[in-house]
Amino acid sequence: MMAKTISTSEYSAVRGGGAGLIDQSARGRILVSGSEAVMFLNGLITNDMKTLVANSWMTAAFANVQGRLLAAVRIAHREDGFLIDTESATRETVITLLDKFTLAGDFHLQDLTDRTAMFSVQGKGAPEIISRVLGEEAANVERQKIVNAGFGDEVVNVIRATHTAEDGFDVFIGANGSSKLGDELSAGGAASFSNATFETLRIEAGVPLYGIDMDENNVVTETNLEDAVSFTKGCYLGQEIIVRIKHRGHVAKKLSGVILDDATPVPRNSKIISSEGKEIGRVTSSTFSPRLGRAIALGYLKYDFLAAGTEVKVAAPEDEANATVTDLPFVRGSWHEKRP
Repeated sequence: MMAKTISTSEYSAVRGGGAGLIDQSARGRILVSGSEAVMFLNGLITNDMKTLVANSWMTAAFANVQGRLLAAVRIAHREDGFLIDTESATRETVITLLDKFTLAGDFHLQDLTDRTAMFSVQGKGAPEIISRVLGEEAANVERQKIVNAGFGDEVVNVIRATHTAEDGFDVFIGANGSSKLGDELSAGGAASFSNATFETLRIEAGVPLYGIDMDENNVVTETNLEDAVSFTKGCYLGQEIIVRIKHRGHVAKKLSGVILDDATPVPRNSKIISSEGKEIGRVTSSTFSPRLGRAIALGYLKYDFLAAGTEVKVAAPEDEANATVTDLPFVRGSWHEKRP
């Protein structure tokens, strides 16, 4: 996937010390509740539900029995249960995986996607905007924690999260208050940015997208989702394969970054070739990076070629481009500074 042409002003708002606003309401939001919710969820996801205390959240993944990725999610422990946030591409998958347990015990499922909304404010200036609109406590929320903030008659959930390698916040609100919240975040200084700009920002941040950079053909640990996996919890679907790979030492291939020598992005599935002419991987996403002044690409590389500085070539349909393997993210923004 190649990112489309982006707006320089939108990009600069996020990367230049301000902040941008994007509506992420198309993502799926599913509420699980009941006395047996922890037990059932723990048997399905890769992270340890028993460590998820109230008013906190964690990343996790749903895997199949072969340890391959079905969905990457965030799970927030709220007063009314566990809110599962996932990409729109995996919403139905998650619902299907969970629905089978609704008749097995005290386990209840509600799809809140159409009744709720989610906004993300991204950029070094995001805390100031969140403070202005939702209060100082929300602006100072610690990573992996949840703050409940008042907004008119609504109570919103605020978490600190990045999709761009810049400091950021995701705000969850009922659908009725979403329009007003979007307007006030914009009035507070957050510049709206398009999906095209967001695509470039997330590739620069090394954030994979389901259906593009990862899917059911990938073992969970190939996709840089190690933080979503507990290697000490009990049995869950796919655990045997994931743990076996961990004990073996490494996966055969891994999602990585390459910086091209020129400015032209390359098509998805372009081959990555070693200096000896061997095919060693493929591209999943590519864009021009305004910060780096060159094209960049996410892709899977065989383990022996993962070291930063490794020289490779990317074979586009009509040409070959020289490139260099690099550590992710491509751009280390304000999220990687010392923050709460």
